[in-house]
Amino acid sequence: MSTFRHADALWADFPQLVPAVLHVEHTVARRDLTEYYEIAERRLEGTTEAQLPEIQAWRRAFGQLGLKPTQYRCASESLLRRFRKEKSLPGIHPVIDLCNAVSLAYAIPIAVLDLARITGDLEVRYATGDEEYLTFGGEVEHPQPGEVVFADEAGHAHARRWTNRQSGRSAVSDRTETVLIVAEALHETAVDDVKALVSALEHELGHPRRAILSRADPEFRY
Repeated sequence: MSTFRHADALWADFPQLVPAVLHVEHTVARRDLTEYYEIAERRLEGTTEAQLPEIQAWRRAFGQLGLKPTQYRCASESLLRRFRKEKSLPGIHPVIDLCNAVSLAYAIPIAVLDLARITGDLEVRYATGDEEYLTFGGEVEHPQPGEVVFADEAGHAHARRWTNRQSGRSAVSDRTETVLIVAEALHETAVDDVKALVSALEHELGHPRRAILSRADPEFRY
């Protein structure tokens, strides 16, 4: 059995963090995502994604990490920005499309990882700089020391700059059988909003194993 967790140092620096994890052991049929798109449209009426409290909290966190908020955006901000301009998102894979739609509706970044491509425990932590990150183009990068990464026991970084960019190594494909879904929020009403997000995913995914983590209870075993 393996464990997903956030490092103690990250909890110390971001005590407001509210993460949720879901373990899904079956593929997801393509679903009607209109409801989530409509919620996102309503939230963006007369404003931009940058003004949403969920996104502002991530911008502050990125600034705390020394990243320029307009150069590196959390995944939900990037999705909302594209959606605001194009009014749609491309179809990739049923489970990714679902999580992208829910991420739009809640403005909370969601990572979807192929568990078969992760070695041992997975920890969100500050990078040493020795980790290997595989881009979607097949290039190997090394995160900067101190950068927040999703790192497994083999030293593979499955995400760079925390919620900014996932790795091609654990990207979901048609061959994927089991996925780990991670949602993370930092804003003032994160506890309630993450619970609502998890309920939405539970409804769509047939009640998978899931947990909302905390500094006092930071581990999810799968």
